[in-house]
Amino acid sequence: MSFLTACLLLDCPASALNNAGADGSARTDNVIAVKKISTADGTFPYVSAQAVRYWLRSTLEQYHPAWKAAPISREGKIAYTDSNPIDFWDDDLLGYMRAPSKKSDAKTSGASSPLEKDRDITRVSPLRVSTFVSTAPVRITSDFGTMTRQNGDPVPYEHEFYRAHLQGALSLDLRAAGTFFDTERVGFKNLDTFRRDQAKKLNLQEVAILRQTAYRLPIKERQLRINTLLAGLATLHGGAKLTQHYTDVSPAIFIGAVLRHGNNPFQRLFTATRTQPTRFHAEAFKEILTVFKDDLLSPLYIGWVQGFLDEERARIQEALGSLELKIEIKHPVEAIRTIAKDIDSNAAWLD
Repeated sequence: MSFLTACLLLDCPASALNNAGADGSARTDNVIAVKKISTADGTFPYVSAQAVRYWLRSTLEQYHPAWKAAPISREGKIAYTDSNPIDFWDDDLLGYMRAPSKKSDAKTSGASSPLEKDRDITRVSPLRVSTFVSTAPVRITSDFGTMTRQNGDPVPYEHEFYRAHLQGALSLDLRAAGTFFDTERVGFKNLDTFRRDQAKKLNLQEVAILRQTAYRLPIKERQLRINTLLAGLATLHGGAKLTQHYTDVSPAIFIGAVLRHGNNPFQRLFTATRTQPTRFHAEAFKEILTVFKDDLLSPLYIGWVQGFLDEERARIQEALGSLELKIEIKHPVEAIRTIAKDIDSNAAWLD
């Protein structure tokens, strides 16, 4: 098994990337609150994993023409994708859950693949994304505004925002990408009769993985899907309040590697102090490279935007020098593109 595993930091100089809606406890009406975690140490703003995945889907659909997004079906308050990972890349890499329709109001926005009667199909997402949480507690700021373009009294409103560095993690199961299980286990019931027949008509390779039957796309197709997903991550775009705060949510820092397992050793590389909200933990970095050296299948990929925490960037360069590792620190976009090239050159990572 091989997993592309990484830690990411987003630079949010004045942002409200994920809102919790109206604040009913506020002293005034029309107050929009940001999502936040309250602890004994203080308040930590965060962005949910669902929001990050939505940003990624939207980025891929809008800016990467090769990406093949699945159509969506709606039944009252229930919605689901087409759930055909053979045809649609987001069903493949981001997972799905679908049951046969039993409602008369089912509507589909696009061509829908049929589903076997009385069979649910599910797919565990090969891409795992964490919640992105501020590295340090911050004071949430309130901004006040008014709607004054109408006759009569101004209409006041208020919203929260913050200045923070949000840290998150991701992991992509490279073996599962383009590999569709045909079993009765929850999460691995990827196919029904129609999708199985399609796999056979396309002469997809039938393989046994962990004593389970699966069908697999050709290696070049799998690599293309993964690399397009990575291209979307490198150019990630989205977030609430873009018209008022315009935050660049593409990674300011990306540190990752391909590992033999799905655990993420890079999540504790950044800490906070009273005087410094984000600090690179050099000793933790050295420990990771020592403890996990036999689990690393790839070089260490480091992307770090110049102009962002430059003193900490110098500290990681110093740590690499003390370990006698000749690893080039690149811009995050370049680092992610290097991963894509290496995936093309290492088909064994996808076995």
